Amino acid sequence: MTYCVAMRLETGLVFLSDSRTNAGVDHINTFRKMRIWQRQGERVIVMLTAGNLSVSQSVVNILNERLTIPDAPNLFNAPNMFEVARHVGEVVREVHRRDAEAMNEFGVEFNASLIVGGQIFGEAPRLFNIYSAGNFIETTEDTPYIQIGESKYGKPIIDRIVRYGSSLSDAAKCALVSMDSTIRSNLSVGLPLDLCVIERDALAIKSHISINQDNAYYAQVRSQWGERLREAFAELPSPDWI
Repeated sequence: MTYCVAMRLETGLVFLSDSRTNAGVDHINTFRKMRIWQRQGERVIVMLTAGNLSVSQSVVNILNERLTIPDAPNLFNAPNMFEVARHVGEVVREVHRRDAEAMNEFGVEFNASLIVGGQIFGEAPRLFNIYSAGNFIETTEDTPYIQIGESKYGKPIIDRIVRYGSSLSDAAKCALVSMDSTIRSNLSVGLPLDLCVIERDALAIKSHISINQDNAYYAQVRSQWGERLREAFAELPSPDWI
């Protein structure tokens, strides 16, 4: 299992992913869930993946292979982000046609969820959620974020805090609190994290960092968030009917 979240704001995009794929007492695997493609000044594209690891790795490999084929539709010649999302969806369906039947024979579900976002010169930043069937939806100003994977623990804080007009720093901070809430409640989500920030119209990555247990800022956020929650809870009035 995994948890990934991305936000499309008036000022740009924020992406955050964990790196855990299997979790148990003696079985923990780590694989990065974030992929970045960019041509500085022209386009920047980020993809987050959840679900079956073999499916998502096949999708990434095919996307990279298409970049080397002259005149083939690919991430670098798509005219806009909608066509990027459609291209990724078609690759997901290609992997399904190739692998789904064999996977089903072994009792393995074809399961893939992807977030694809970025900006191409000439249009605003855009963000899409692509499903196992290759179909997709796009964020709006009313719903500016997408979650995939183990999303339920980190959703409440995002619903309360993030708006389309939120700053990139506030959105990144909220994403980290959302991730921390998920990590605390589910063993299958864990460090290290990948955090990526894209500023509107920069057409390049503003910040891309890996966060592990030694990251001082993340440790501070985890500690202070827990303390402030306990303080806020203690200040709430007790029910007068008990």
